[in-house]
Amino acid sequence: MPRLMPDTGPQRVLAASNFIYTVGSGLYLTAGVLFFTEAVHLPAGQVGLGLGIAGLVALALGVVVGHLADRHGARGIYAATLVVQALATACFVLADSFWPFALAVCAAAAAKAAGIAARSPLIRHYGGDRPQEFRAYLRAVTNVGVSLGAVLAGWVVQVGTLTAYQLMVIGNAIAFVVSAVILVLLPPVAPVPTTGGPRWLALGDRPYLLLTVLDGIMAVQFKVLTVAIPLWIVGATTAPHWLISATMLTGTFIVVAFQVRASRNVDSPTAGAHAYRRAGVAFLIACSLISLSAGVPPWAAAALLITAVVIHTIGELWHSAAGFEVSFALAPQHATGQYLGVFGLGAGLAEALGPGLLIALCITWGRPGWYVVGAMFALTGLAAPPAVRWAQRHAGAQQAQLAPTEKATTA
Repeated sequence: MPRLMPDTGPQRVLAASNFIYTVGSGLYLTAGVLFFTEAVHLPAGQVGLGLGIAGLVALALGVVVGHLADRHGARGIYAATLVVQALATACFVLADSFWPFALAVCAAAAAKAAGIAARSPLIRHYGGDRPQEFRAYLRAVTNVGVSLGAVLAGWVVQVGTLTAYQLMVIGNAIAFVVSAVILVLLPPVAPVPTTGGPRWLALGDRPYLLLTVLDGIMAVQFKVLTVAIPLWIVGATTAPHWLISATMLTGTFIVVAFQVRASRNVDSPTAGAHAYRRAGVAFLIACSLISLSAGVPPWAAAALLITAVVIHTIGELWHSAAGFEVSFALAPQHATGQYLGVFGLGAGLAEALGPGLLIALCITWGRPGWYVVGAMFALTGLAAPPAVRWAQRHAGAQQAQLAPTEKATTA
């Protein structure tokens, strides 16, 4: 199990803000898609399309906001993104057709992507000698919050009324506001001065961009638990509907217990590359088991789904640890927000393409689609080691070029 409290005051503030944020997020992650399909009565295809558009809108914003956080102070920028996300989420209750829904989720997704990028300099500044490990700790905290939100979402799904779903959305928005207020207790981080090099350095780093794409393809796996499995349980299996919350809780418990430990073992870009490869294999196995859960008795479907979630979550531990390591280790100190904003494009790619892809392949096509998705994850994992080696060579050459400039600046 991860330690209960971080080592320093600023780390505790970040952890508390993150915890409140993710209690609200857990509500939406578990039942958000069902809110739009069951309460608002939008077709699943329209929901997937709207989420895809939102992901595309959010793609570039993380880079810009990450750069602003580097140059103008990360705390205020991050808090502002949380407030915008709260307002956008509250607007979900007003969505009664496709376009209001699409506008609201676009604003929420853009603010979320911007917030991830703006938070990165805070994690690097207050994360100690290994911010990757503190990032893993935050992910464990995230899953504690998500698990609590999932319990509440389970009640919402069982009740199934419009009022219950609307209360879920408002609770999510309130959590974002409280998370922003807590950040007032965090000491501000001084802006990082420029080094005189290219302004958009990360966008010219081709190996890092390749890793961003690969991580983004693999990040579609996060939508398996939050989009594909709930729809699969409801529409393709005889498993009880309460299993939606049970699968979420199973995954979050494993992450809480083992994410920090898994990240300690992924302590170099090379180790991260190997973790990507292992994750791809785990996702392939999990997708195959999910496919087998259709057309079997309820007890067998439940057993197959829980087993699949356990294996999938082990892969998630490896994938997340790999992403933490390569994204921080290969990003220069003076451009953390910008680089992590670029790396966040991968998550944006998953937000944009993941829901629609999984709905089309796994829900509309059915069982064969799960095998295609699993193979996609496995092939992405195999591509990671050579991509990481290329990025390491490029980072070394980049540091060698920057060293004379840094010496001249300090002379």
